[in-house]
Amino acid sequence: MTADQESLTETAIQAAGDVWVVQARLRRRLMALEGIGGTAGPEGGESEELTPAQASLLRRLAKHGPASASDLAAAEGVRPQSTAKTVMALERAGLVARSQDPHDGRRLLVSLTEQGHARRQGDRRARQAWLARALQELGSEEEVRAVVTAMALLDKVAQM
Repeated sequence: MTADQESLTETAIQAAGDVWVVQARLRRRLMALEGIGGTAGPEGGESEELTPAQASLLRRLAKHGPASASDLAAAEGVRPQSTAKTVMALERAGLVARSQDPHDGRRLLVSLTEQGHARRQGDRRARQAWLARALQELGSEEEVRAVVTAMALLDKVAQM
């Protein structure tokens, strides 16, 4: 053990391990909910669920902006043919559109449509609502307040 590690309390070590494990579990659970929040579909009913690949591409486009299909494939670690099929399905659903790259007219860029942005917002709201319901159902008011306090501390840690 280093001098730094020797000065850590058992409580801090346990907290760090617990945060790591719970964060990973919670992320997996929230990711499993992605693609179900949705907006109304073309006929006014609920939109269809997205596949994990479709949800991942929408998330990437929302976070990083327009990209070519080949760039998306490389970033997602999948074959370009798989990405092409995913983009086509998203395009048919009205969630993405392809347009010429303003810097290289030979390339097409994939970007979110207004409906795609709305879908991403709907997914985010659905995940947040699920988590809020779960916290309220499983925890006391005091425990939920403790989560708020813990998140403030973790935010400080994240900004170190």
